[in-house]
Amino acid sequence: MEYRNLGRTGLQVSELCLGTMQWGWTASEEEGWTVMDAFMEAGGNFIDTADVYSRWVEGNPGGVSEQIIGRWMKARGNRRQIVLATKVRGRMWDGPNGEGLSRGHIMAAVEDSLRRLDTDYIDLYQTHWYDAQTPIDETMRALDDLVRQGKVRYVGCSNYPAWRLAKALWTSDKLALARYDSIQPHYSLVHRAEFERGLKGLCEEEGISVIPYSPLAGGFLTGKYRRGQDWPASARADGIRKRYDNERSWTSLEALEKIGQARGKTVAQMALAWQLSQPVITSPIIGANSVKQLNDSLGACGVRLTAEEMAALDAASAWE
Repeated sequence: MEYRNLGRTGLQVSELCLGTMQWGWTASEEEGWTVMDAFMEAGGNFIDTADVYSRWVEGNPGGVSEQIIGRWMKARGNRRQIVLATKVRGRMWDGPNGEGLSRGHIMAAVEDSLRRLDTDYIDLYQTHWYDAQTPIDETMRALDDLVRQGKVRYVGCSNYPAWRLAKALWTSDKLALARYDSIQPHYSLVHRAEFERGLKGLCEEEGISVIPYSPLAGGFLTGKYRRGQDWPASARADGIRKRYDNERSWTSLEALEKIGQARGKTVAQMALAWQLSQPVITSPIIGANSVKQLNDSLGACGVRLTAEEMAALDAASAWE
């Protein structure tokens, strides 16, 4: 496992980040502990969650993933070895201030996350998506206060368009506040335009760490689905079919498979290697319900594509 700086900071994070949205949802607490143990044994130190995980599931109040991680860290005694990232923005309690990026919501939500995680600090505190109802300076002042208080060490964002990130960076610079050092965009070989159209250049210019989520396109870039074959009868497969059942996506998948066969690597490993071969990418977020799934992703560690391989994948997945 290689390590990279988080943006322009001195914080070192593993080249793959373990996403934990599934803890307490599609993976049990025991399965989550097993996967986190294996991730650390492989050299991984970067774990991502959010306070809202997985509130959309019936009977889940949110914060369950954070609680599972907190219990695991306490049992293993490994808090200092973990770069812990969580997020704030989603609805976590009833009432008009139960969600958003106001000072009121952030200050209450961070205390809840610290309690669930059973820690006195969060390494990377991220705004999950932007809040059009709250002035950016209010949000950034609140985050700056948390950094100064030692409850948060670095701040980042997720799902921000380029203009919103640029405005936040300008606000932090103007007011001498802590700034966003990272962003989590939706990015994969078959979902490129959203990030590359404006965010990519901004992140390169400003030294923003890029931590893409869904780098395997929800499972499409694992080789599980094949052109011309019937799709599985499930809500998940139906969503993937609607998004990626098109010529460009199938061509991209087949190009990954061809390069992978030549290298003795899986489609998923090539999809991750494509990201890891880009200097702007810091640490793609991988999900795993089992050690077997985790090990497939870990096979991408240290793999870098040649210029010819990158050109072939760019041609197969080109967007207009």
